[in-house]
Amino acid sequence: MDHATPPLEQALHAARALVLADLIAGEVAEADVVSLVEDSVVHRRWWAEQWPEGAGYLAGLVAQDVQDALLEKHGRWPLCPVCSHADLHAMDVDPELGPDPHWVCGKQGVKVAAVGGLGAVLGR
Repeated sequence: MDHATPPLEQALHAARALVLADLIAGEVAEADVVSLVEDSVVHRRWWAEQWPEGAGYLAGLVAQDVQDALLEKHGRWPLCPVCSHADLHAMDVDPELGPDPHWVCGKQGVKVAAVGGLGAVLGR
């Protein structure tokens, strides 16, 4: 990225890109869903301005925001690829507030993919 781009903006752009990559991998990146990402980025910009040390946590927070918003409008996302189709459930972000967030299967207690890395797991 351009060195003139402030670190907060770099972190927000990175968080947006990672969550969009997972939405694309899950084949749910419709325009209204992408709008949910943008809404989260706006909200999290304010949050990170209040707590600059939290910029490293933005990817996980944006992922959780989008997951929560999708649950209300479209259903669970991202569905766990580890468990059987008879046991459909969404994965969780771990850590909930920390660096290096991953999608995890809460039922089996396994890391499935880094936020932004679902494409490799889903073969997309």
